[in-house]
Amino acid sequence: MIDDGTRLLTIGQLSRNTGLSVRTIRYWSDAGVLPPVTRSSGGYRLYDAAAVARLELVRTLRELGLGLDDVRRVMAGETTVAEVAATHVAALDAQIRSLKVTRAVLSTVARRGSTAEEMTLMNKLARLSAAERRRIIDDFMEETFGGLDTADPDIRTRMRFGLADLPDDPTSEQVDAWVELAELMQNPAFRARMRKMIEFNAVDRGPDAPSGTSLWFMSRLVQLASEARERGIAPESPQAEEVLGQLLGAADRAAVLERMESATHTEMARFRELTARVRGTGPLPAHREEFAWAVAALRSRPDG
Repeated sequence: MIDDGTRLLTIGQLSRNTGLSVRTIRYWSDAGVLPPVTRSSGGYRLYDAAAVARLELVRTLRELGLGLDDVRRVMAGETTVAEVAATHVAALDAQIRSLKVTRAVLSTVARRGSTAEEMTLMNKLARLSAAERRRIIDDFMEETFGGLDTADPDIRTRMRFGLADLPDDPTSEQVDAWVELAELMQNPAFRARMRKMIEFNAVDRGPDAPSGTSLWFMSRLVQLASEARERGIAPESPQAEEVLGQLLGAADRAAVLERMESATHTEMARFRELTARVRGTGPLPAHREEFAWAVAALRSRPDG
């Protein structure tokens, strides 16, 4: 302390009392965060005893990531610690979201062994705005359902609900799923396959057909095929004919087989899995075994 009755401290004494380096204290002082009370006759900066507590506060704020401008405003009483903290929470949330996106893209690149061009595309897809993501979904839905007024509206509703946008705070897994889903929705071959599947649904439905008929058929198929499998009925056996009769009646079996094969394509299963991952829910049951049984039963009877 300076022996002049004022109990003032030099930078060196502040450094020893706080454990901060002289260089750091001088830098903060020059930035206006901790101005000296006065200067000695030799021109050295002098600080009062309260500077020790202020330095501790400055150190804490800096360790929490606040910039010197924000720290200076807090120390000058221009804002409160709470107000600055709230601002930085929002900034950190944005940084965390950005880091999650970065991690998801890099993880996907590493897993796929992607080229630089593929990585650029994935990064662009992952960082799209909410409006841009919705536009991709809307374009896909229009490409799939546009002009097919007789398609079962329940299928459209379920698909649109399934294609949920990313949440505000997505996990890396959700971002990764969205990137792959966006690529799939913009793939011309997949769009054409989806369009064909909906055309199959619309071709023999009249304008007065009740909603949900198609979903009822799928539920009935799963039920009957599951029961047949439990009873040990092989798809090619004579007993399978009875099951198909209950399910299809006099319907054109070749047409039904073509529709089922389009709906059970590997890409379709992946599409359903990805939409569930983006929503953050478990995938809906695919009933692969039941559909495979029905497809095999139909294939074993090419003439119906």
